[in-house]
Amino acid sequence: MISVVIRNKNQDQALTFLLKNLAERYLDDIGEILVIDNLSTDTSEAVSKAYNARFITINKFSYGGSANVAAQEAKFPIVVMFSAHSYPVSHDFFKLIKKKFEENPDLAGLRCLHNTNDYKNFINNIPAKTDPNKSGLIFSGSAFNKKVWEKHPFKEDVATFEDKEWTKRVLKAGYEIDFVASIFCYQIERNKKQLFFRFTRDVVGNYQLWHEDVGFISASKGFLMSVFRLLKNFFIDFWYIMKRYVYLIKFISNKPDKY
Repeated sequence: MISVVIRNKNQDQALTFLLKNLAERYLDDIGEILVIDNLSTDTSEAVSKAYNARFITINKFSYGGSANVAAQEAKFPIVVMFSAHSYPVSHDFFKLIKKKFEENPDLAGLRCLHNTNDYKNFINNIPAKTDPNKSGLIFSGSAFNKKVWEKHPFKEDVATFEDKEWTKRVLKAGYEIDFVASIFCYQIERNKKQLFFRFTRDVVGNYQLWHEDVGFISASKGFLMSVFRLLKNFFIDFWYIMKRYVYLIKFISNKPDKY
């Protein structure tokens, strides 16, 4: 059977939709549902209990730490991961995952499909060994083998990309990461504060994992380019606002016949 784990913080509406989706379309394919929650103050716990999902609170959040809690608490050998703002779409989502693991005893993880990068690498047969970033594990919309995790747990000292770091490590250990044609949707709107937090984690993660260094020149260049794009977009937007206004004035004075 399959354990579904959901990482969540104050996303009760998205969580409700995900759990409703799982309950109405996929319940026969799932052994259990766990919600790994980071001190939510909304109704996430009540929502989880309404759909008979196990609600587990973590007091000190880290990406790798929450992934380890999810794996530790899961009862079944295949663990499928979602964020609360994602959800499966294809009707055979879990069946295809189970079939892949049954066919390959060396399989450590599977990456499902949700965006252009996923689909292009899937169709072009670009393996995780070649592109661990775009073909490797991603915490939302992936599955992993719990027995492999027991030997190779997620690192808790990485700022982010705990899934990509794990991908590189298990591939080096001789396991395989593959795509599976299970389609899901990833839908989130982050505010400016959340986007900035994500930016800071990505800077550290890119340095730790992909060795992308940052210097004064590159930081200054990025700042200037961002200001340039901001001004450029402002003037382009203003130009088309004026064009729409002029068009409406002309339309008012010369309306076509109604049918």
